[in-house]
Amino acid sequence: MRSHRAVLVVVCLGLATVVSAVSALNVAIPSIARDLQATQTELSWIIDAYALTFAALLLPFGAFGDRIGRRRMLLAGLTVFGAAAGCAMLTTSPEVLVVLRGVLGAGAAMVMPATLSTITATFPSEERVKGVAIWTGLAGASAVLGLLGAGILLEFWGWQAVFGLNIAMAATTIVGTLRVVPESRHDGDVGLDPVGSVLSIGAIGAIVYGLIEAPTEGWASSATMACLGVGLALLVMFVLWEAFTSRPLLDPRLFLRPAFAAGALSVLVQFLAFFGFIFLFLQYLQLVRGYSPLEAAFAMLPLAFGIMPGARIAPRLAAKLGRTRVAGLGLSLLVGGLVLLWRVDLATSYWILGPSLWVTGIGMGLAMTPATAAITDALPLRQQGVASAVNDLARELGGALGIALLGSVLNDTYRNAYATSAFPEQVAAKAQDSLVAALHMGPDVAAFARDAFVDGHQAGLLVAACAVAVTAGIVIVLMSRADRRTRPHNDGLDAPRSDVDTAAPA
Repeated sequence: MRSHRAVLVVVCLGLATVVSAVSALNVAIPSIARDLQATQTELSWIIDAYALTFAALLLPFGAFGDRIGRRRMLLAGLTVFGAAAGCAMLTTSPEVLVVLRGVLGAGAAMVMPATLSTITATFPSEERVKGVAIWTGLAGASAVLGLLGAGILLEFWGWQAVFGLNIAMAATTIVGTLRVVPESRHDGDVGLDPVGSVLSIGAIGAIVYGLIEAPTEGWASSATMACLGVGLALLVMFVLWEAFTSRPLLDPRLFLRPAFAAGALSVLVQFLAFFGFIFLFLQYLQLVRGYSPLEAAFAMLPLAFGIMPGARIAPRLAAKLGRTRVAGLGLSLLVGGLVLLWRVDLATSYWILGPSLWVTGIGMGLAMTPATAAITDALPLRQQGVASAVNDLARELGGALGIALLGSVLNDTYRNAYATSAFPEQVAAKAQDSLVAALHMGPDVAAFARDAFVDGHQAGLLVAACAVAVTAGIVIVLMSRADRRTRPHNDGLDAPRSDVDTAAPA
């Protein structure tokens, strides 16, 4: 019999492979901007194209993995991921790199649902909660560990080496999967819902496109309003279709369950803040503070040192204090960390930055585990592919929206600063497009660019902190309602499933 510990190691390596790729390329943003002459908007697309396709394809690929087998889906996704990374190493065009990052995201969407659903569908109940806790902590910390690996590589090679790391991790996981991961699938017929898949992909794509392009097109422009309007309309159509079709990809009635809704919302907003923050903060460290890629990666380590222990102790705290208190405490600490980081400027000491990052990480770790467990425990074993995909969708959709939204707030604030500056129009226009370009346009332009970027960075983190604060209130209310419906001895991380089958999608 295969060791559950060996299986956990391999699926967590697969998880780390795809999650680290969301953030690892952030360290290479300055060198990509210089080598490919990419604008701020193109940089946003290079980072977010991965998260966008990752999020958009999670639901259909999660269901497809239930049908054909999760191990088979894991191997296929790792192969696509590695092949796309190999091609990305050879590109010299920012537009092509955007496309290849999208293909990488498609491979990641095949991998991630298979990792968590393998744990929840094949592990015994006494090991499942521990496995989910480890998976959850690694899901957050691997983003920071990916930054560290990329930072080390960039000390010796160019940004292409980051994709080499992607290839190495994918290949190692393929070997491990072939050796130890068991096959698992849903025994009955699984509906793939192509109409729902198209509607969800269109909705996510239109909304993210509108957010990223808004600073260039204008927030009130017809193009931005059209994109956001189409995205919201498709989202409404998706919900209506899923509510009335006989074979839904995701039954929206599941969100009427307070714990399920609270878990999904919490994960969504946590990762909106998390990946949006990483996108902004790494540029701040490298372009404003002058850190090297390795120095910037090491500077982020307190975040991982908070996430991992926070996720590990969350189940024990939930057993003693209750799920609602732990979730509320985690989200409150996350808000506190973001508020501390909100006011950083050109002169802020790392003795302030480091502890602030650690507080942010502890908050993420404490909040992630009860949120993830609330989602997976709300569905029966036969629907763990869907449960995993919903959790992963909330995580990656939050990341895609966070990069798009906080990146747009930053870009909009930065560009508007030049609109009222005294610089000649030609100089201002060039500096608006790229902070990297502005830093090489003379000391006056460079100093102005750094100040404008710090203002945008602060505006973005303020938006993130407010979003998490509002979410904390909603999650506490919803989880309190759910706790009143559960047995008194339930620790909140292993909720009963007997009443879920009638509402779960067939």
